[in-house]
Amino acid sequence: MPLSQPVGSVRDKLEQSLAAIAAGGGHAFVALYAATARAEADASDQRLREGTSLGGLDGRIVSIKDLFDVAGEPTLAGSRMRQNAPSAARDAVIVERLRRAGAVIAGKTIMTEFAFTAVGLNPHYPVAGNARDSSRIAGGSSTGAGISVADGTSEISIGSDTGGSIRIPAALNGVAGFKPTAKRIPLQGAFPLSPSLDSIGPLAGSIADCALADAVMAGEAADRTEPISLRGLRIGLPQGAVLSALEPSIAGAFEQSLRLCEKAGAILVECTLDDLIGDMAEATSVGSIAGIEGSRVHADWLDKSGLDVDQRVQKPLLRRLGVSEAAYIDVMQKRQALVRKMDQYIAAYDVLALPTVPMTAPPIADVSGNEEFYKRTEGLLLRNPQIANQFDLTAITIPMPGLALPGGLMLFARHGADRRLLSIAMSVERLLT
Repeated sequence: MPLSQPVGSVRDKLEQSLAAIAAGGGHAFVALYAATARAEADASDQRLREGTSLGGLDGRIVSIKDLFDVAGEPTLAGSRMRQNAPSAARDAVIVERLRRAGAVIAGKTIMTEFAFTAVGLNPHYPVAGNARDSSRIAGGSSTGAGISVADGTSEISIGSDTGGSIRIPAALNGVAGFKPTAKRIPLQGAFPLSPSLDSIGPLAGSIADCALADAVMAGEAADRTEPISLRGLRIGLPQGAVLSALEPSIAGAFEQSLRLCEKAGAILVECTLDDLIGDMAEATSVGSIAGIEGSRVHADWLDKSGLDVDQRVQKPLLRRLGVSEAAYIDVMQKRQALVRKMDQYIAAYDVLALPTVPMTAPPIADVSGNEEFYKRTEGLLLRNPQIANQFDLTAITIPMPGLALPGGLMLFARHGADRRLLSIAMSVERLLT
């Protein structure tokens, strides 16, 4: 039974979640906090009885990605190499804020090693399959976050997004996923991949729940975000490379979603991002920003052989370790200029719209058994979502209707326009459901 259905009390709801995790083998989770979660659930029930609720997040079942600090244990970030790392002295800032708002932290979810890859495979754990079809990939790097929301073992799950790591698993598992403007939510206590690009955000069954968790983590007033009319809103529709290689089902659902927005009064305007995307590709030709910064984070072990580490992580990061500091500074200066150009360009639109990813989830056997297909799949998964990270935008994915396997509609907005984007997304969500 989904957690959104009445189950009596917060404790009842938690027990249902823990039982579902146990029955399903817990494939989305790497750690459970049953004892503390039960105490949190009981405290929430007591507040509800006393009429002293802490707000909309009080008593909600929340899971967190395996890169957030929890006091008293090492933060693994999906890697066996960190099993003997020093224990965290305190919870990550976002975990502290969630707890203060009354969230019930049920456990940590599986992720790809060091959050570096997007397909969702981690060689240190049994493969976590898609919530809709366990023989298919779930996406990454916030792999378990997408699964746990989609299968109902979490109401809200917190992930990180450096190139699409929230939105990719959200789209492939059929839930909502929100990437805030980078740096808006504190990164303290989150194991880094790329400090310039990392964002922390929620996955949930609704935009309203994303908005609620986002406000709490950002330390903002948890006022209720309301949908706004789409009438007269300008939706930019980038053409060109970002629409290539679309599966027919994704193309059809995307077109249907756009027509529903148009029928509600939105103005659809074709545009192009190809020049800006091309300029960013040229600026980062020496190496991706995530790869260069990630190589600095992991510099102390990358050149060692025989380590128990995913070679899809070690090898590319090792290559980026050779990028000089001067070249990195040049990349970042060029990026800042392109961020400004994108901001000027996108100002003509309320949002831009794209398919989140061009495909439904492929079979695990296909990506695990064919390295060429794996690389092509990863490139296509990252292609559209990473635009928001590279150009310092905010973005959200919303499940599209009429699909046998899930796919997402992605909306982008300007840096800092997070709450307005959430309001627009609420209106679009109503149309699509």
